[in-house]
Amino acid sequence: MAMNHSHPDSAVIHAEPKVAHHTVAVLVYDGVKLLDVAGPVEVFAEANRFGADYRVVLLSPTGAGITTSIGIRMAVDGKASLQPPADTFLIAGSDLFPGAAVPPELIAAVRAASAGARRVASICTGAFILAAAGLLDGKRATTHWKVAHTLASRYPLTQVEPDSIYVRDGTTYTSAGVSAGIDLALALVEEDHGADLTRDVARGLVVYLQRAGGQSQFSAPLQGSPPRTPALRTIVDLVTSDPSASHSLSELARYLNLSARHITRLFHDELSTTPARYVESIRLDMAKAFLDQGFTATRAAERAGFPSYESLRRVFARELAMSPAIYQRRFRTSQRPAAEVSGSPS
Repeated sequence: MAMNHSHPDSAVIHAEPKVAHHTVAVLVYDGVKLLDVAGPVEVFAEANRFGADYRVVLLSPTGAGITTSIGIRMAVDGKASLQPPADTFLIAGSDLFPGAAVPPELIAAVRAASAGARRVASICTGAFILAAAGLLDGKRATTHWKVAHTLASRYPLTQVEPDSIYVRDGTTYTSAGVSAGIDLALALVEEDHGADLTRDVARGLVVYLQRAGGQSQFSAPLQGSPPRTPALRTIVDLVTSDPSASHSLSELARYLNLSARHITRLFHDELSTTPARYVESIRLDMAKAFLDQGFTATRAAERAGFPSYESLRRVFARELAMSPAIYQRRFRTSQRPAAEVSGSPS
């Protein structure tokens, strides 16, 4: 199935003078995540409705069409190594490469297509491909929060910022999970055409022009890999089973029959945090889950073990740069818990 990268409505809505066209080359390949391609491309197409002149070309390592991660066939405009330099070169991500080596032909295609580009960008796990090509050496970068640690350990010359929505380092840009590709594309449009046009694009697509907070507002550490150390896994189980208990350092030490110093060292060495901050992070995750389910902020604070709504609000402001109420409006499910709907105790 060929992907149509022109907008059906080509009329210019604003009266701004036309600008020189700007070529955006997107590298795609078998297994690429479709939304990594479609999201940014739609931003550039929408910008054209307001006076921009982006010309998007889809390139592959061989020049042949590709199959996306969901099985949709996609036609391309040419072979990456045979195209003239683009103004913006964009590499989309895939679920393949956090767990596998990037093939040599894809690395070669990235190096060829990025050589003369004015700026180079990746969406989500496309950062692994840029890093494999050596294009993130000595640079700051980000990727999806689930694999940020893998990127950092595999490519130690890259300074990974796991909580960023997107990162710019010179003329190199990287972004977080798939929808962050839209955020990055909006940022690129704003660089080219300013905030007013970009605001129109965001409104047209019904997306935020700039999201508050970082990736931590979307992550779910409680669903990730448990700590390796048995003592730390015990603490996670203890806090989640009874979040309203005190769980002070002295009480954790007494429960585990370990010294407070030893527990503090375990947290520092394995999790790079303190016991108090880790307990707070578990409670924050639980509070977010309760808000997602439709509990009131006060009830979510109580159930997650915060002493008051105000203490929960302070943690939300510090960690997510938003209030519990704003978080709930953006991310809650459409259904409320049956217990709250019926008014029965929960």
